[in-house]
Amino acid sequence: MVDLEKFKYNIIRNFLDQSEVDLLKEYCVIKHRDNKDSFDLIQTNTGDTSFYKDPLMQIFLKKKKNIIEKNLDVKLDETYTFWRCYTYNATLEKHTDRPSCELSATIHIDSDGTKWPIFMGGEPVELNPGDAVIYSGCNIEHWREPFEGDYHIQTFFHYVNANGPYAQYKGDMGKPQ
Repeated sequence: MVDLEKFKYNIIRNFLDQSEVDLLKEYCVIKHRDNKDSFDLIQTNTGDTSFYKDPLMQIFLKKKKNIIEKNLDVKLDETYTFWRCYTYNATLEKHTDRPSCELSATIHIDSDGTKWPIFMGGEPVELNPGDAVIYSGCNIEHWREPFEGDYHIQTFFHYVNANGPYAQYKGDMGKPQ
């Protein structure tokens, strides 16, 4: 079992198989193109497309939980998903997460090919489409520098340790603030 108090992050290559990447890419591109009212005006400085608890992502949150549980050797409960299509000059400010994000995965779905690492405690992590980094969201600072490409689609899966100090956040306590 991973010592969750000391755990920082693990990379899981091919967390999504190619058919899952292809499905999510098409889905997200359509949702982004047709978006008229789901913009993140708080976390990014560009008003990027974003969706909290998107139904398809919620299915993947549940479907992929066993991979993360196996990787960490811990029983998890789902809290919520959040996906975003970042656009030119988007950033992700340095932060730690709220209790509903005790253990999280950020998964790269698609991009225009521009490399854009996520920093985990100061270490850059490069992900290819389908790759995930699982991390201790409440304990490790993470961020991204300004994006210089056209688009980058990323989804976040959030969990809590089913037997841990944040277990009451199962299902989430409400929208991100």
